[in-house]
Amino acid sequence: MSGIEAIMRTSAVIPVLVIDDASTARPLAEALVAGGLKVLEVTMRTPAALDAIREMKKVPGAIVGAGTVVSTEQFEQVMDADVEFIVSPGLTERLATPIIASGVPFLPGIANAADIMLGLELGLSHFKFFPAEASGGLKALKALAAPFYQCQFCPTGGITEASAPEWLAFAPVLCVGGSWVTGGTMAEVEARARAAAGLRR
Repeated sequence: MSGIEAIMRTSAVIPVLVIDDASTARPLAEALVAGGLKVLEVTMRTPAALDAIREMKKVPGAIVGAGTVVSTEQFEQVMDADVEFIVSPGLTERLATPIIASGVPFLPGIANAADIMLGLELGLSHFKFFPAEASGGLKALKALAAPFYQCQFCPTGGITEASAPEWLAFAPVLCVGGSWVTGGTMAEVEARARAAAGLRR
């Protein structure tokens, strides 16, 4: 089992986290891990992201990665923060090559057959299907997964607590990315995380 596959199989839901204030990162990670969601994707959408990653890595049991990595400069920044995996919204050879060479588990975004073929050429077989609902939903992924039977996916984008079980029931889907588990008090986050962790087949 590859490094990224092991991470994808750890939790049914990977929380997609947009952190504006790094001081909130550690309590949020503690609540998510306590609820059973150990794999945490901190998106590189805010100035606080790198500090948030460092704070979350202090939480025992947390597997902390960087999401929305779109440039080699960001790749270098997240490597300095000692991330445990990297997620990107798309796939380019220029970005993928150094990430693959680093050995850090990598989950690039794909939305069509050409993206998947590029990934296969680069030696990849695990992908983020993004944006999942806007790209045609589960029907589209089933159509893509048929010719690319060797691939496994983490759909992200528009997936909800209500729709997640249907996605997870499709064998090539190892996990889903979602943002519905965050928000509210830490007790509420932990409760939603526990419900999301229970979605594993």
